[in-house]
Amino acid sequence: MTAMRVTDQDWPAITERLDSTGWALIRGLVPGQASDDIAAGYDREDLFRNRIVMRRHGFGSGEYKYFCYPLPAMVQSLRSELYRHLQPVANAWNARLKSPVRYPPNHEDFLARCHAAGQTRPTPLLLRYGPGDYNCLHQDLYGENVFPIQVAILLSDPGKEFEGGEFVLTEQRPRAQSRAIVAPLAKGDGIAFAVSHRPVRGTRGDYRVNLRHGVSEVRTGRRHTLGVIFHDGA
Repeated sequence: MTAMRVTDQDWPAITERLDSTGWALIRGLVPGQASDDIAAGYDREDLFRNRIVMRRHGFGSGEYKYFCYPLPAMVQSLRSELYRHLQPVANAWNARLKSPVRYPPNHEDFLARCHAAGQTRPTPLLLRYGPGDYNCLHQDLYGENVFPIQVAILLSDPGKEFEGGEFVLTEQRPRAQSRAIVAPLAKGDGIAFAVSHRPVRGTRGDYRVNLRHGVSEVRTGRRHTLGVIFHDGA
């Protein structure tokens, strides 16, 4: 079911949107019941390797947990299938930015590269926010090997299960003030976005634009998000 929702997306349109803005919505990526099932797994300690309370580290307020290997089947399917569609975009971005790094077609081969460099800890994570919680603007960089795109999937229903908690991006272009972006996510929607930077076409060729992402304050209810990061951590 999960792979079908990935495959059925309009990937040429998603690719075009990623190239033009650095982010793209992936509508209806995870069906409603599947979203509930993933969110309910937050209370299963056997699924996770680590729990982070954000306030202790100055990351914001709320908490998240990193999955351990083996990943739950649906998370594993999403990670491998999404990578397959995003890998051509990642290679094109690196070519435009004159980076020699290229990503193999299969996610397992990229993970082998990460693990050979000492990046062996799985990075997909499940986030939980309650009233007053938020996530500061940040970038998910976990080592030398970085896949330049990641995906966040909203597992809760805005306006019903929570209020507030908008997904926010900021873009910093050279010699310009930062621009804020609020992504209109519904339950089960994903957003693909640049982990740290992306190429933008200028009059003298491509230049690098920096992005950060976060979550605004949740006013009421509880918000769950699945984060799909394709590189593993050191």
